[in-house]
Amino acid sequence: MTRARDLKSDFEAADESPGFLLWQITNRWQAAQRAALKPLGLTHVQFVLLASLTWLRSDGTVNQRDLADHASIDPMMTSQVIRTLEARGLVERTEDPSDKRAWALSVTKEGVRLANRAIVVVESCDRAFFERLDDIPGFVRSLQRLKSGR
Repeated sequence: MTRARDLKSDFEAADESPGFLLWQITNRWQAAQRAALKPLGLTHVQFVLLASLTWLRSDGTVNQRDLADHASIDPMMTSQVIRTLEARGLVERTEDPSDKRAWALSVTKEGVRLANRAIVVVESCDRAFFERLDDIPGFVRSLQRLKSGR
């Protein structure tokens, strides 16, 4: 697709823009993940928070802020999704012993089972999606560099 005359872009073609390509690829990857997780009854954000909480819980008490920071998800969205996971019996919230204003989060046994079933599905989906790349470890390092802001 060529550049529209009225659009004052630095790029001759839309697929030369790294940001636009990232947008398109992210949308395709998210669609693949949604389809993979649907049979498990999880949205992608539910999976990310459930898996992240399962991952972090071995480090001690996890509160909603810690979880939101780890997953890079808005705290309000985190709170809404955690309530949904709690209603499904996958997560429990209790008063945080170190901060009476915060919730301490834990994963139920059923939550751990579902997180472990889902991680297999998600990682399989990732392998299929990224298999066309020549250097996946290099790609991951590039993503880590972008995430860190360095």
